Amino acid sequence: MEEHYQVRTLSIDIGGSGIKVMILDSQGNPLGERLRLETPQPATPEAVINTIAKLIAEAGEFERVSVGFPGVVRRGVVETAANLNPSWIGFNLAAELSKILRKPVRVINDADMQGLGAITGKGVELVITLGTGFGSALFLDGKLVPNLEMGHHRFRKNQTYEEQLGRDALNRVGSKKWNRRIEKAIASLNKLFNYDYLYIGGGEATKVKIQLPANTKIIPNISGLIGGIALWRD
Repeated sequence: MEEHYQVRTLSIDIGGSGIKVMILDSQGNPLGERLRLETPQPATPEAVINTIAKLIAEAGEFERVSVGFPGVVRRGVVETAANLNPSWIGFNLAAELSKILRKPVRVINDADMQGLGAITGKGVELVITLGTGFGSALFLDGKLVPNLEMGHHRFRKNQTYEEQLGRDALNRVGSKKWNRRIEKAIASLNKLFNYDYLYIGGGEATKVKIQLPANTKIIPNISGLIGGIALWRD
């Protein structure tokens, strides 16, 4: 009789304000609580890895690791890190974590990981994340279009999506004006991508109060951890 061994994945979501971890079973179901600590300031690689180590000590056993990182990541190496520390640029997060944890590690952009936890895998699906910054991920029939950093593209009034819709902007202009900007962004993105579905995630997604189009939905922040299982679907 064949024995089905349950491979446990430690899923890590690194954000500009918080670092979250959770253990998932082979199907991507949580095997415990989501654990969270504030992102250290300054958010250097060493400080962030130390925070991850504290969370892991509480999390339980695992055999492999998935990481969502707020920036462009290519083959485990960080290329951009706008909302963390400049010392991340060129840092091989996958190799470093693998060395420390003695486990295989895969790293992907955090919005990409959030999308993997939310999409249906049919048609053109766009994911945006509203948090410290503005994340984005694009999928075609479930296949990720890599390294889409839309947050730093011009949106309106000579400012980027991140400058207009990030947490600083929300705090500065207030909920009402920020929601009007969200409405404009949805209209703009729909024209640009002609997507079948738009998913809105991230820590500030709960503050979206506008009437959303039928093909748009808010996804829970936990999607950023649940998506970690997809990194191991070879």
